[in-house]
Amino acid sequence: MGSNGPRLTRRTLLGAGLGGAALTLSGCSGGRTGSGGRESIVVAIVSNPQMQDAIGLIENFRRDHPNIDVRFVSLPENEARAKITASVASGGGEFDVVMISNYETPIWAANGWLTSLDSYMSETPGYDPDDFITTIRDALSYEDTQYAVPFYGESSFMVYREDLFEEAGLSMPERPTWDQVREFAEVLHSPDQGRAGIALRGLAGWGENLAPLNTVINTYGGRWFDMDWRPMLDSPEVEAAVNTYVDTVRTWGQPGAATAGFGDCLTQVAQGNAAMWYDASSMVNGIQDPGSSTVADKVNYALAPTAETDYAGWLYAWSLAVPETSPRKQAAWEFIAWMTHPDYFQLVGNEIGWEGLPPGSRESTYEIPEYAEIASNYAEPTLTAMGNANQENCMVHEVPYDGLQFVAIPEFQDLGTRVGQQISAAIAGQQTVTEALDQSQRFAEAVAMTYGWES
Repeated sequence: MGSNGPRLTRRTLLGAGLGGAALTLSGCSGGRTGSGGRESIVVAIVSNPQMQDAIGLIENFRRDHPNIDVRFVSLPENEARAKITASVASGGGEFDVVMISNYETPIWAANGWLTSLDSYMSETPGYDPDDFITTIRDALSYEDTQYAVPFYGESSFMVYREDLFEEAGLSMPERPTWDQVREFAEVLHSPDQGRAGIALRGLAGWGENLAPLNTVINTYGGRWFDMDWRPMLDSPEVEAAVNTYVDTVRTWGQPGAATAGFGDCLTQVAQGNAAMWYDASSMVNGIQDPGSSTVADKVNYALAPTAETDYAGWLYAWSLAVPETSPRKQAAWEFIAWMTHPDYFQLVGNEIGWEGLPPGSRESTYEIPEYAEIASNYAEPTLTAMGNANQENCMVHEVPYDGLQFVAIPEFQDLGTRVGQQISAAIAGQQTVTEALDQSQRFAEAVAMTYGWES
């Protein structure tokens, strides 16, 4: 849902030139079998800084696993998601390890496409699967069996300019409401000084503007479908939530908000052009980097804004899984275990820098003294947000689907993107929120019929 901006660390040297391509490492010539008992595995990953770190550190894996060759297929998020989905769904067998999220994992596990990892985890010395943040572990499980392990995870929270709040005599609560956030945005909005009261995503996409917006819908008592799969996007609760979001960003948001994604908002905040930003907790990698952020020492963090619920964050985890079609499951697991083992975090800290640790997967990460010092102002809100990111805490009504910022059904990638386009058009002023939701409701009705709803 979020992505991490570049940082001027040793990562730049280790990962330079490695992204967006198929990469053969550890002496692999591209074949799937080798002489002398060697095995070659293909790992499909999303191009992001943490994965570049893994590529840069692969010699450490090779030293301990001389009989396993690794070939990375590293692609941008949308392209990787499409290629991995097509391969796994068709049983193509190109990949031995795939990078997926808590959206795909339970759906694919139910289809029999993924390998259970429980026995592999329990047989790996020092792996400690109980150390994974509970909500993340649960989200990567199906029928009490874990089918993927997290590489890094995130929830969502609010970053705010503590210096501007103090100057204006404002105080940010630990758990603000949307009404309070709107009041703060009105006070701090200063176009003459080139500063927006708040930054929010408007770029269309189920993983873009719908990620923060769906948490607003949830906390306002809205939902996509009721327990009978009746579409609810034209309900008063959803309309109130969407009106709040759209009006907030149109009135006090950053210029060009209708086409602003995570990276655009990060740039605005890091350059001092917005007083607040509600988005993925992984924002800290960019906000706290003094090499690229002008506000690293001027910000603090609060939990996701609420309305009718106690919490309102989302939950997302980039994770590693083994397709059921892979004939090299043990070798695939050896690689996954290396990249998600507690020892890997020490390796990253010592070789790349403690600020580069993959966040939001293991509780013990936040107990590492070097990382705890760096994360002193965001560790607690991160863990609180992730620990409470479930439907019981973040939604008002029961729903027939899993997910917080997404609806965990296969159709949601298309449905969510279509709805996201309607919301973006409303943010751009091309239509009203009511018009956007009327069209979105019709999109949802077509999907609902697949699940037995009759209009």
